[in-house]
Amino acid sequence: MTTIKIITDSSCDLPRSTVEAIGVGIVPLSVQFGEECMPVDMELADFYARMKRESALPKTSSPSPGHFLRAYQKGGPDQDILVLCLSSALSSTYHHAVMAKEMLLENGFTGRIEVIDSKTTSLGLGVLVYRAAQLAESGMSYETLTATLQQAVTSSGTFFFLDTLDNVIKGGRLDRVRGAVASVLNIKLLMKASEEGAIEVVEKIRGSQQALKRLLSFLGDKEHDYEKDVIAIAHSNCEARARAFMAELLEKHPFRNVLFANMGTVIGTYAGEGGVLVAY
Repeated sequence: MTTIKIITDSSCDLPRSTVEAIGVGIVPLSVQFGEECMPVDMELADFYARMKRESALPKTSSPSPGHFLRAYQKGGPDQDILVLCLSSALSSTYHHAVMAKEMLLENGFTGRIEVIDSKTTSLGLGVLVYRAAQLAESGMSYETLTATLQQAVTSSGTFFFLDTLDNVIKGGRLDRVRGAVASVLNIKLLMKASEEGAIEVVEKIRGSQQALKRLLSFLGDKEHDYEKDVIAIAHSNCEARARAFMAELLEKHPFRNVLFANMGTVIGTYAGEGGVLVAY
């Protein structure tokens, strides 16, 4: 049994069964419609249905340093901890995790703790967490594990497409007039997590099928070890579309380790319904 505790935040979108199987700790971000905070275990179909009905997007908030501190303290005063967080370019979550680390050390913690900025989100972060748990379980030393994950951040990739621009417009990230024109023209945004951890538009493509084909092509830009590497597919409440995409992906790229999940409330807030993400 590993003596290294892996902790992450709820934006990682790992399925609950996977979280339980690999034994990682999850510190939740909060999602609110007005003053109403959504339960952590909210049914995602209900969340997406409500988001469609509401005129304004829900608000997301990062965990406080206190939330992270309590998660750190669960393992005892000397258990080694590795923390992987949502990109610091997208949220204050990473900075709060670092503040909690400083508080922990001031309180006499004698173990080792490292907080890593994943530079990504959703299952892009989930892949890194999954790999960290696997390597820790294999008996890898703490020093080697942290170095390996820091390197993995630079070599990972997260790509996705948005099927609807509604949430981008509601959130003020796209002018309403331009958004309306793009919607009429059936324009889809292909996006990725940049090296700095920001989300940037890669291409604008007409039609969902063409966007998915282009999304699949990004995997050919890197060599993969299909036996060891992990591939992840996440979707925003469009399981049939995502499973069809996954089948096509695995036919061309036969990864042995596959993660599949519905995007949670945090990332779903920004992606809107119908989006598909692939990460490695």
